Amino acid sequence: MKKLFLVLLAVVALSSSGIILSPLAQAAENAQDSHVIVYYFHETMRCPTCHKLEKYSKEAIETNFKDALASGKLEFKVINVEDKGNEHYSQDYQLYTKSLILSLVKDGKEIKWKNMDKIWEHVSNKQIFIDYVKSEVADFLKEAK
Repeated sequence: MKKLFLVLLAVVALSSSGIILSPLAQAAENAQDSHVIVYYFHETMRCPTCHKLEKYSKEAIETNFKDALASGKLEFKVINVEDKGNEHYSQDYQLYTKSLILSLVKDGKEIKWKNMDKIWEHVSNKQIFIDYVKSEVADFLKEAK
């Protein structure tokens, strides 16, 4: 019992000193350096195509970037621009319709973003859509290292 107590005490001491980080703490620490956020922006009224854009985007990201999501290097956020407090996104990213935006964040500041406007062209072909998202996200992740 005494050995178990000493082991637990050592783990707590090392954790609080920053030597041992939990997976969540490691993800947060990594995310502070640089990471990519993929935003899917929509409005309150949504058509079947709008839902498909979100579904395909989510599938492309969750299927192809599990490790990056788990580590905090990549985030996927779905945002209604009509919700209170989200109105600024339309101005920030010059949105005029439902959009998929990639944002590269370094040291807490967005340094680059891209509107993936070809999602509308590719929504009728799921594989081309997913390949497009995969390629663009991979390029942004390379810059987040």
